[in-house]
Amino acid sequence: MAETSTDSRIRGQRAADATLTLTLDGRPLAGREVELEQTRHKFLFGCIGFDLIDHANGTSADPEADARNAELWEGLFNFATLPFYWGVFEPERGKPDTQRLLKTARWFADRGHPVKGHPLAWHTVTADWLLDLDNEEIARVQVERIKREAGDFAGVIDMWDVINEVVIMPIFDKYDNGITRVCRDIGRIPMVRMVFDAAREANPKATLLLNDFDMSAAYECLIEGVLEAGVQIDVLGLQSHMHQGYWGEEKTLETIERFSRYGLPIHFTETTILSGHTMPEHIVDLNDYRIDSWPSTPEGEARQADEIERHYKTLLSHPSVEAITYWGMNDAGMWLGAPGGLVRTDGTPKPSYDRLHHLVNDEWGTAPTRKATDADGRLRFNGFLGDYKLAVDGREATFSLDRAGSADVTVAF
Repeated sequence: MAETSTDSRIRGQRAADATLTLTLDGRPLAGREVELEQTRHKFLFGCIGFDLIDHANGTSADPEADARNAELWEGLFNFATLPFYWGVFEPERGKPDTQRLLKTARWFADRGHPVKGHPLAWHTVTADWLLDLDNEEIARVQVERIKREAGDFAGVIDMWDVINEVVIMPIFDKYDNGITRVCRDIGRIPMVRMVFDAAREANPKATLLLNDFDMSAAYECLIEGVLEAGVQIDVLGLQSHMHQGYWGEEKTLETIERFSRYGLPIHFTETTILSGHTMPEHIVDLNDYRIDSWPSTPEGEARQADEIERHYKTLLSHPSVEAITYWGMNDAGMWLGAPGGLVRTDGTPKPSYDRLHHLVNDEWGTAPTRKATDADGRLRFNGFLGDYKLAVDGREATFSLDRAGSADVTVAF
C-alpha cells in the first residue's frame, strides 16, 4: 500500500532512526546476528478495562469468555481506564470499593499497562448520600475522597481524570446532585482548583487531567481561566463519542489545533465509533436517545473499520496527541447499548478490531526481526518509539526509543 502524507507524518513523529552500538564485556559485539523485538509502544493505545474487573479478581461468571476477552484486550491495547464513579465506588458512605479496584489495577500494571482512574469528581453517577449534606460538607468530603483514592492507589494508578465535564457541571439540571450544588455555589474555576490541589497533594507524581465532552469555545474559556488562575493541569482530555456520525479528518484536526495552543499534551479520553445506525443529529444530550435494539450490521462494521483507521491515523499524525482511549472493546455493556465495540456480543472480533490490530502491531510496530551488527558492533533500523528487547546467544538486553528523529543508543550485554 502506498504511503500517504498522513502516514509520513506519523512515522516522522512517532518513529526514530536508531543506531545501536552493542557491547559484550565492554567490547563491540561485531559481526553477530541479533534478535530485535519491540515490547511496548510509547504511545498509549487505551481502552476501558471495566469488563475485566471480574476476570482480574477471579470472580468471573464465565471464566473462559472473560479470558478470551482479556486476550483480545491485551492483543491491542497497552493502557487501561478503570471506573471510580463515586455513586458506584462508594454507594454507602465509608464503604469504598477499594480492594476490588486495587486488585484490578494491579492486574493491568503487572502486565506493563499503565492505568488511569476515571473520574475523581463528576456530577453524574455521584453518591446519593451527598444530598444529605450542606455544600460546605460536600466540598470537604469531595476533597477527602480525592485524597483517599489518589493516595490509596498511588504507585499503581498514577494518572487520573480529576474532574469530568466541568463546563456543564453548574448548570446540569437532569437531576439534583451534590457536586452540581457545590460547583454552582463556588464556581467552575474554584471547583477545579479545589479538586486538583487535593489530587496533587495526595500524589505529587500523578498525571492529572481535565476532561470534557464540550468541544466548544466554552471549554477553551474554562481552560484559559484555570491556567490563568495558576492551576497546574498536566493533560487536556477531549472526548469523542461519535454516536451521531464520524467527525472526519477536518473537524478532528481543527479540534486538536484549537486545544493544542495551550502547550499541553492531549489525550482523546473517550472515543466511540459505531458499527450500526447513527443517532439522529437533533439529539442534544446523547443520554436522551433510548432504543430497544441497536444492532451491529455488516455495512456498519465495514464503515466502522474504515472510520477507526481514519480517526486513529488523524490523531497519530498530530504531535500534541499522546493517548487514545476507546470507550469499550466489546458491544456487551457499551454505553447507551450502542454497537460501538470492536468485538461483537458473541466475542468475535469485528473488522475494526482486525484493522486496528494491524495498524498498532504491524504498521506502527516493529515486528520481531533478526539483524547483523557491523565490524564496530553497530546495527541500524527505523522503529516506532517505545521499549525494545535484544537477544543474542541466550543473553538479553533492553533499551528504549523516546524521541522521534535520530537516536544513538549503546546497549551492553
